[in-house]
Amino acid sequence: MAVSQTKAAAIMAQNAADMTSHQVIALLLDGALERVSQAKHCISTGNKEDKVVLFTKINAILNGLRNCLNFNDGGDIADNLDALYLYMIDRIKYTSTLEEYAVMNEVEKLLLEIKQGWDSISSVEEAMSA
Repeated sequence: MAVSQTKAAAIMAQNAADMTSHQVIALLLDGALERVSQAKHCISTGNKEDKVVLFTKINAILNGLRNCLNFNDGGDIADNLDALYLYMIDRIKYTSTLEEYAVMNEVEKLLLEIKQGWDSISSVEEAMSA
């Protein structure tokens, strides 16, 4: 398996000019989840080369999400997300080979929780503007 572009990255590339910052964050989260899934596949199949590339890409997305945080307006939420993103980055960076799959499961679970919260903000915004 060669590491190819994520679906989220393709959508972003096609629609970059028309996307809101909220949509960009949603796609970053989707991309991170897609990369985690790919990394888990590489771990299961023993594809060490692609796994390393995917771990690097996941960390890059997590750092991108950190860079999007607004600490002036975000308060405790921004601080907590920053700490959570750093935690995931450290877990991936310092994992042992024996626990890689478990770490990917943990990162996936955390990203899914963040994504669910992020998506619910969109639902509230849509309801308020209707």
